[in-house]
Amino acid sequence: MRRVVGLLLLAATSVSLAAGNYYPSAPGTTWKLSNGEVQRLLQPQTLRGVKVTPLQHLIGGKLVSEDLLEFRDGAVYLRATRSGGKLNWYEPPLTVYPASPLTPGQSWTSSSGGLTLTARVMGQEALSMPAGRFNALVIRNDVSTSSGAASSSYSYFVPGIGTVRYSSGNGSSVDLVK
Repeated sequence: MRRVVGLLLLAATSVSLAAGNYYPSAPGTTWKLSNGEVQRLLQPQTLRGVKVTPLQHLIGGKLVSEDLLEFRDGAVYLRATRSGGKLNWYEPPLTVYPASPLTPGQSWTSSSGGLTLTARVMGQEALSMPAGRFNALVIRNDVSTSSGAASSSYSYFVPGIGTVRYSSGNGSSVDLVK
């Protein structure tokens, strides 16, 4: 459960980096985070008949996992995760972000493969961090499994940039550095 939630949090953090100008999606785009993680978008590819864009998660230059994102109708979907040579395909895909723009009070829920992701835009918050100063939308992300496990986190989303901070349920935060 912890690994799946971690992958979904990483997806939620980085998925906000796709689908046009609101969710940037240019292949080769790289984000550096304060925990040492580097995220990089690759060229789109077709897998199981679906055009997906791999988002690599690297730590110390080593590939840890990939999120396979689908950008369709202005929304961002998590189609699969790849880790340790294993592919976890979501049918239907999980909605990480609905069509833009995101607005305070907006919420969405999606379920797939025993996972349910519920998100709500809680409001806005001014942030100052190494990557700059931002007025971010604060999104609460709740993940639960069919076995009853659950966790919550917050992501801080800036249109055109993506997620600039995410905070886990234990209060620790990871910020965009560059």
